[in-house]
Amino acid sequence: MIRRIAASLVALASTPAGRTLPTRGNGRWAPPPPGTRSAEEIRRDIVQQREELSRSVDALRTRWMQVTDVRRQIREHRTELAVGAAVVGFLIGGAIALSRRRG
Repeated sequence: MIRRIAASLVALASTPAGRTLPTRGNGRWAPPPPGTRSAEEIRRDIVQQREELSRSVDALRTRWMQVTDVRRQIREHRTELAVGAAVVGFLIGGAIALSRRRG
């Protein structure tokens, strides 16, 4: 599940044109050197960053709602829950049986 969320966030880091933002060697966004961009380019970048942030927040909110929806999770993972309940029941039953034999 964490890999899926990370992949979603990586996909959201792409610009609308499909290219990624320039980064340094450590993976963080690196702005161009001062004085190399016009005021219009800076404004465009600010608008783009706002749009990307908005999309990222919306995607994160949607994903959070899906992950925290307990009823949906139960519906999607019935088999795993049944197996887990059976294992827990077996372990508790075994522990009770052992305590009765010793006691």
